[in-house]
Amino acid sequence: MAIEPRGDDSPASSAVRARTVRFTGEPHDVTGARLATEEFLDELTRAAPPTAPEYWHDIVLIVTELSSNAVQFAPGPFELRLRPTFDGVHVTLHDTSSVVPAPRPFRPDRGGGGIGWYLIETLCTQVSVVTDDTGKDVHVFLPW
Repeated sequence: MAIEPRGDDSPASSAVRARTVRFTGEPHDVTGARLATEEFLDELTRAAPPTAPEYWHDIVLIVTELSSNAVQFAPGPFELRLRPTFDGVHVTLHDTSSVVPAPRPFRPDRGGGGIGWYLIETLCTQVSVVTDDTGKDVHVFLPW
């Protein structure tokens, strides 16, 4: 992956602090996670604009997918962490389920669903899942 110059020698990761937001796990928290992500990206854009305009929307989409999966498949609260890296954004979502996500078949006859994990694996440069006694952390890295 090529790294685009940002106009100065200071990486965005030193100008913008990581952010952690906790949610109760209710359906409206998906919107809260999106809004928290947009606030984080606003700050990151001021420090270092994205190298491609679609990166902003990709990050918001991935956070939406991760948080809606947490609400739908993991009972209880979830935590969203956003951190700038030297060439992108590291998103971590912790939820209370230790089940590792897997692609599901797309079923339009049942109202859709089933494409979120495919989107995550397609748009992210790295994806990993770490389980423990309290649930799991889904780590994704996206370009910026």
